[in-house]
Amino acid sequence: QVQLVESGGGLVQAGGSLRLSCAVSGRTLGSSTVGWFRQAPGKQRGLVAGITRDGDPNYADSVKGRFTISRDNAKNSVYLQMNSLKPEDSAVYYCAAGQSRKLLGLGVSDYMGQGTQVTVSS
Repeated sequence: QVQLVESGGGLVQAGGSLRLSCAVSGRTLGSSTVGWFRQAPGKQRGLVAGITRDGDPNYADSVKGRFTISRDNAKNSVYLQMNSLKPEDSAVYYCAAGQSRKLLGLGVSDYMGQGTQVTVSS
């Protein structure tokens, strides 16, 4: 059974930083594209950042230059470093894994975690 478990969320002031982690079990990450989605109340869930199995990152325009996605295949883990956080970044953040075209192109994942809350105060 594949499980993705996010951690690292919390409350931070605007301008601050957080680092989200995602531990994957039941599947080797190496061949998958992985990414982070987020969903704020009343809004659709959307892709924030993704990284292919070759290490190529992709970012939503709203987070370019502030967020950095990385992966450690040896640890079967994915990370999201979030800097210069804004109140509009507040959301539940989900870690996901899947096929590159589906995940990055359609926002469709094969696996997704339960999410971790990020709240940015103004």
